[in-house]
Amino acid sequence: MSLQCLFMFLFLLAFAESQSTIHPFNHTDLQAAIGDMRAKSFYGFAMLLQMLNGTSQPTRDFTFLMPDDRELSASAISADQIEEFLLSHAIPMPLYFYDLSHFPTGTLVPSGISSRMIRIHNRGRGDFFVNNAQIVSANICLSSVIKCHGVDAIIEYD
Repeated sequence: MSLQCLFMFLFLLAFAESQSTIHPFNHTDLQAAIGDMRAKSFYGFAMLLQMLNGTSQPTRDFTFLMPDDRELSASAISADQIEEFLLSHAIPMPLYFYDLSHFPTGTLVPSGISSRMIRIHNRGRGDFFVNNAQIVSANICLSSVIKCHGVDAIIEYD
């Protein structure tokens, strides 16, 4: 009987810890971020988020690194790759450009995919790269906890 109690205790402990680090997804924040993206002409990225919104439930707030519509239209993203694409263009915490600008060149930050890291190349506001993509439009999403910045390319990983 004590083995069962120990198992139940460990299960409850793991469940409680997972609940404390992951908060419920706020659809209002997502809709506000999508509105900000549309207002700055990032229609393609907003559309991808809306497509994902119907099939998946993100569990944290992100900083999205959004390629412009021209870059998105040149890429081949299938319906089953949308979530992976969005997560590979995300940092799993909301960061204004001011926050990003404090990372020195060479800093590695996690992407939304645990096995992929984003390398920061910081040479100032006009010359700030995440992997191969330059941030060209900072602080697009300001109406929600979700933050986003426009980039000039699809982010590539080594």
